Amino acid sequence: MDKKRVAVPLVCHGHSRPVVDLCYSPVTPDGFFLISASKDSSPMLRNGETGDWVGTFEGHKGAVWSCCLDTNALRAASGSADFTAKIWDAITGEELHSFEHKHIVRACAFSEDTHFLLTGGVEKILRIYDLNRPDASPREVDKTPGSVRTVAWLHSDQTILSSCTDMGGVRLWDVRTGDVVRSLETKSPVTSAEVSQDGRYITTADGFTVKFWDANHFGLVKSYNMPCTVESASLEPKFGYKFIAGGEDMWIRVFDFHNGEEIACNKGHHGPVHCVRFSPGGESYASGSEDGTIRIWQTGQQTLDDVETVLANGLTGKVNVTADDVSRKIEGFHIADEGRTGQKEEVANA
Repeated sequence: MDKKRVAVPLVCHGHSRPVVDLCYSPVTPDGFFLISASKDSSPMLRNGETGDWVGTFEGHKGAVWSCCLDTNALRAASGSADFTAKIWDAITGEELHSFEHKHIVRACAFSEDTHFLLTGGVEKILRIYDLNRPDASPREVDKTPGSVRTVAWLHSDQTILSSCTDMGGVRLWDVRTGDVVRSLETKSPVTSAEVSQDGRYITTADGFTVKFWDANHFGLVKSYNMPCTVESASLEPKFGYKFIAGGEDMWIRVFDFHNGEEIACNKGHHGPVHCVRFSPGGESYASGSEDGTIRIWQTGQQTLDDVETVLANGLTGKVNVTADDVSRKIEGFHIADEGRTGQKEEVANA
């Protein structure tokens, strides 16, 4: 009987409280990056390939629930329990803007063209901030039926997606009219919603199921029952032949996209998994947990079938990024509190 290979992840220490959100940047001239949100109030930026710590964004006064990087990884955004969403310079770590809300901000997302920031939270209002005019009042798309849990952009920033903490379903809004154009029905609240890199699928996690929806026609493509309550799921971006899911049982499972069969089960976290995301090239994926760590798992060597799939679809192979490619960003990052470095090392060595 064939034994499954045990995966050994890169373990990224530094957060002192649970990690609740992760976001990879696309591949940039400096490589690709990973930002993490944590209840410790300090989002962190890392080299997406090695997991090496680049810097910490200092300024929030409450748990940070959501984080994201813009297309070029030049700016970061975060949404917090301190009733603010902040924009950061991802090169220097400087706070650029702070957008005041009237309640907890649970979700934020940059538009694809990087000109706008979408936020949502306990206020039940979706707001769009024009980053070219940060002092202007935001546009309020409309009130949602419940506290906002997730937001995303799709259709070249013509449509926005939202889900609620206390009710099932995903709502798709026309940015121009502010109207709901479609609702995707789920039995349980959607805790994770991801638009695939090619814009073809919407991946949702709700309770014991992971679903894949046609992002253009909105039909349900596939729905798979999971072995436990899952909080997050992510589709492999290059080939789309597998997906990952993580939840309350502390394991990160890999599944076949076409038939839902479990391919691998990675153990290592010591608390429920709150977020999982594939890197932009699909060569690895990251998980964030209640245990305060981020783990980066390698997907392994590509197979002949993978290569044939690439050739058939006319796609290119993964981009190889070296440590030198990220030196400019790392050297330029300003740390607001020099004591953070020592604190990080203490946590890492604990």
